[in-house]
Order: sequence, then C-alpha cells, then structure tokens
Amino acid sequence: MDIAIELIDSMLVKFRSEKKWTLQAIAQLSEEDITWSPNADSNSIANLVAHIHGCVHSRIETIFLDIPDARDRDGEFERGLQMSQEEAYDRTMKAFDIIIQYLEHLRSKPELVMSQPFLNRPPLTYSQVNNETTVLNLMIAMVREVHYHTGQIIYAAKVRKGQLEWHYD
Repeated sequence: MDIAIELIDSMLVKFRSEKKWTLQAIAQLSEEDITWSPNADSNSIANLVAHIHGCVHSRIETIFLDIPDARDRDGEFERGLQMSQEEAYDRTMKAFDIIIQYLEHLRSKPELVMSQPFLNRPPLTYSQVNNETTVLNLMIAMVREVHYHTGQIIYAAKVRKGQLEWHYD
C-alpha cells in the first residue's frame, strides 16, 4: 500500500475516534460546564472548542473550501467566552467533519500530500506551520493540536461531572 494512503488512513482513524469521544463528553455537559474554567489563567471548554474550530478554519477551510481566513484567535481565548452546550457540540462536530472530509479528499488524491497549498496565499497567522509547509506537515500538526485540546476538553468534563458515560459502539 502507498505510504500516503497508509498515513491518511491512520489519521482518519485518529480523528474519527477523537470526534466520537469529544462529542460524547460535550453531550453530557451543561452550559455552565462548557463555560467553566478552573482558574483565571485556564481555558474553558468553550475556549478550547472555539480554538479547535479556529485552527480548522485557518488551516483547512482556507485551502479545502477556499474560504478566506477570518479567524479571531484572540477571541478564541477570551475569558468568560459564552457558548451553549448545543453550540459547543455543533462547532466540534463541524470542525471534525471538515478535517475528515479533507482527509477523505486526500485519500482520493494522495499526490496532494506533499503539495504546498499556502505558497501563493497571504502569510499564515498564529500557526505552527509556515506558507511553505506541505499538506503532510499541516495534517501532522493538526493531529497534535486537536488531540492535545480534545484531551483538555475530556479532562475538564471529568472534573466537572466526575464519571462520564461512554458508548463504545
């Protein structure tokens, strides 16, 4: 099997799993839980959801859907950011769906894995990657970024609720 396909398939498994567990955690929370943070210097689940959504927008929607980058990264980390449980769930679902759709697109065109989609675009802002990055490097950065923040979401949900109910189907 082609190494690009193998990498894409591995990422698809990872993101589908992250989506499942993160949505299950968010579904068990109240709006108060979504906006709670352990202290003034910590992010709430609302902040983390906004940040994941912002990363997906600036890194994937801009190239996959050709949507101009209108990200407000500072707003993602605004203290007291308000977000309903439904909005957190929907924004999380949308972010993961965009990632998964993009990976499925790459699976059908694995030659794009080493392409540099940002070369002729405005400079990237607030990103671990630069305009010369490859799609492969971009997606590896997304695996790290999303996993890091979904772990924080699940941890915060457990702090708020104690035991969470998990469905393994």
